[in-house]
Amino acid sequence: MSLNRRAFLSATASAAVATTLSPTAAPAAPISRAGKSQLRVGLAAYSMRQYLQAKAGTKGAMDLLGFIDWSATLGVDAVELTSYFFPETFDRAYLNEVKRRCHINGLDISGGAIRNNFTLPDDDPQLQKWLDHTDTWLGHYAVLGAPVVRVFSGVPPKGMTEEQGIANGIKNLKKALVSAEKHGVILGLENHDYLMKIDRMLPALKAIDSPWFGVNLDSGNVDDTDVYTQLQKIVPYAVNVQLKVETGPVKQKVPTDVPRFVKMLKDANYRGYVVLEYESSPEPYDAIPRQLAILRDAINKA
Repeated sequence: MSLNRRAFLSATASAAVATTLSPTAAPAAPISRAGKSQLRVGLAAYSMRQYLQAKAGTKGAMDLLGFIDWSATLGVDAVELTSYFFPETFDRAYLNEVKRRCHINGLDISGGAIRNNFTLPDDDPQLQKWLDHTDTWLGHYAVLGAPVVRVFSGVPPKGMTEEQGIANGIKNLKKALVSAEKHGVILGLENHDYLMKIDRMLPALKAIDSPWFGVNLDSGNVDDTDVYTQLQKIVPYAVNVQLKVETGPVKQKVPTDVPRFVKMLKDANYRGYVVLEYESSPEPYDAIPRQLAILRDAINKA
């Protein structure tokens, strides 16, 4: 994050207070990057979730280390290691082996991903559990050397207003950012669930002044048929990018225009990983290599 962003926010703090909860409030200054756009290709472990969750011995089943080995055969630059697929219990030795396995396979760890709900009110006992969960996993990912961890805002409890859900999400993200700075891992807020309406993300971008905060941009999570116009609002703040092969509202999914999406990233001077997160059909063992080839071709031609 550029220090220019911090200076900008400090200078406009008074104005921000009045507009923090407005979904249409103008966001803060974009991330400043050195050099021209540079895109590299990653693969999210979530893409192979059905096999990572399969019983040992099932055809195609793999564990996280197996996923790393398989990814290396695909020629990707990095893997995104989703917390859901780590063993139920593990120790530092396991994390060390994950890091070693990535390194000997020539793979970076582009980031991690956890589940959480930060829209909960202060008196909900689950809130502290989510904050503790976030702190624990930030520690694990720091050991692995992951630079960014995908987090959610969450879905507001029944009966909570949109404004209060946004306000709680901002307040609790600020709490989690204390842990993020301590561990040296960036929090990437994803346009997911409640935040698939992109305008609900903008208040957080305006209100949160931290170099350890940005957007985990997911190409597939847009509750609007005008997908690319909506994504354009948040791409300048991206600290990680996930590519899905379909996009748009849940009941109106269409194929992602990968060349257009890649051009949008280039035009915004995004530098970093574009991580394929495959959630579609056909079968991922067959489809993922083809989708990676489409992504590489779009990057080469952009």
